[in-house]
Amino acid sequence: MRVGIEIEDGLARVTLRRGEAGNAIDLEMARGLLDAARACATESVRAVLLTGEGKSFCVGGDLGEFSRLSGEALEKHLIAVTGALHEALRTFAAGDAPVVAAVQGAVAGAGIGLAASADVTLAADNASFTTAYTGIGYSPDAGVSWFLPRLVGPKRALDLLLTNRRSKAAEAEAIGLVSRVVAPDRLTAEAVRTAETLCGGPTAAFGATRRLVATGLTSDLGTHLDREAHAIAAAAASAAGREGVAAFLGKRAPDFTRAAPST
Repeated sequence: MRVGIEIEDGLARVTLRRGEAGNAIDLEMARGLLDAARACATESVRAVLLTGEGKSFCVGGDLGEFSRLSGEALEKHLIAVTGALHEALRTFAAGDAPVVAAVQGAVAGAGIGLAASADVTLAADNASFTTAYTGIGYSPDAGVSWFLPRLVGPKRALDLLLTNRRSKAAEAEAIGLVSRVVAPDRLTAEAVRTAETLCGGPTAAFGATRRLVATGLTSDLGTHLDREAHAIAAAAASAAGREGVAAFLGKRAPDFTRAAPST
């Protein structure tokens, strides 16, 4: 099985399991990611942790698989791969549960899309990033041409996309491609700690916040302010909102899991 998923106490752990191939994305893995995303699309999942086995998080598409096809057959195959992969990204983005990604080693092509799509991305200080697409005569997929300009700005995004230069973890953090850099031996523990912390938070409010940030980049101010007003009103009236205010006034830590479905 190319992609593993384990759900326990509201935390879904999604693992790319082609470590021997750098977790290169073939059709089977793309479909596995879609299955995993759909499994996470439930109220019982409060946070998602995305990781890759082996030395590298994800080196992008499986060029060996692609090279065995040509012409119309190759085009149909790439449509199938990107179709499943992109639907997985849409499904993760549509949910309330925040996504934490932990990346190490080589992160290239679609691997950058997976890393960039996460709400919080932790990188080991041995990670390196390259878009790689135009270096083989391809154009981007996995949302890379959508996420990069929003994270690092259009000018820097084009530099990365056109030159395919390799960025080390420190630069990736400095330009906003990743949230923070940690030592390789702390990556897993820090990613789990972050995901578990989010798992105990107000999931619906997280979902509203994710959507506000995503839509705010393309909305006019008036429209966005209206969305904020409706979102905060709904959050305040929710069980989680009432618990949060009660905890603040009572000078105690909130227990947002009280308002969560049983897992």
